[in-house]
Amino acid sequence: MIGSHVSIKAINKWFGDFQVLKNVNLEIKKGEFFSLLGPSGCGKTTLLRIIAGLENADEGDIKFDNVSILSIPPHKRPVNTIFQNYALFPHLNVFENIAFSLRLKKYSEDEIKEKVEKLLNLIRLEEHANKKPNQLSGGQRQRVAIARALANEPKVLLLDEPVSALDAKLRQELLIELDNLHDQVGITFIYVTHDQAEAISISDHVAVMNEGKIVQYGTPYEIYESPADKFVATFIGETNLMKAIVLEINEELLKIEAPGIGEFYCYKDKEVKEKNQILLTLRPEKIKISKKPLTGKNVFHGIIEEEIYMGYQTRYFVKLDNGFILRVYKQHVNYLLDEPILTWKDEVFVSWDPNDSFIVEVN
Repeated sequence: MIGSHVSIKAINKWFGDFQVLKNVNLEIKKGEFFSLLGPSGCGKTTLLRIIAGLENADEGDIKFDNVSILSIPPHKRPVNTIFQNYALFPHLNVFENIAFSLRLKKYSEDEIKEKVEKLLNLIRLEEHANKKPNQLSGGQRQRVAIARALANEPKVLLLDEPVSALDAKLRQELLIELDNLHDQVGITFIYVTHDQAEAISISDHVAVMNEGKIVQYGTPYEIYESPADKFVATFIGETNLMKAIVLEINEELLKIEAPGIGEFYCYKDKEVKEKNQILLTLRPEKIKISKKPLTGKNVFHGIIEEEIYMGYQTRYFVKLDNGFILRVYKQHVNYLLDEPILTWKDEVFVSWDPNDSFIVEVN
């Protein structure tokens, strides 16, 4: 049987004159939880459908353990797909939905009973075996869809935004369940989503797509902490973008000047020259804020123009003395008992470590 290591080489796909995938290359390790992340229309679902055999690639190849699968019919590929709408049969109960593909493959009734009962136990729906899909919650229907997809023991499970139709609380619960299921079954999951929080929270590796291209590949930590460009920095979480000019170049730090901020230091993560114009990204939660004067290389004074209480954090929009509006997110767990509570129109000091800002563009 074809193995589950997925190698995607130079995939191109056109719909008429529109090129939806542009030289896509990826290596997906056996048994990992891998996410394709990007906005609507970026090509991620088309790539998933090509892996499943539901679309044809115009150029390139896809291999499972060094064996090309593009000439293999969809029903013979060792993959199964879970779509947004789950595609459960409304006239069949939970047991029969899961058993459907097993009956097509002529398994014996004893084998079907054994396999389905194991899957019902896996998804914790043993007591719902005789219910129809319309008698289940959205989360339960999703778990049935997963069990049905696993019934044929695929080597790769493809998931096309399977939790997008659920409310936020249920989405989070089911993401945890998906992660646990992945750990239990041990096969490769390829998960498509436009939600960066989903991808970051459950994936071993993430490929960020934009306009048909892979713009960054890495672990969730690498994607979030070291975005490759402006698109990734703004699509993955929230950030401060700062235009600046390079004044001095040291071994690891740059002295720069930004309109509305002034002179400060940033990490030299790209090759630059003096007088280059650069674009920096700085995550709001990396910034310290206090009524008391702060120390460090990058310290500025400002006034809180807006505050948004989020429960787990408060989001401040601080207007610096030179005019720049800086986003600062303060986790409530970090509050000290003797620290004054910050509020609208307070004068504050902000500071950040030069190593927490990254260059995403050089001109």
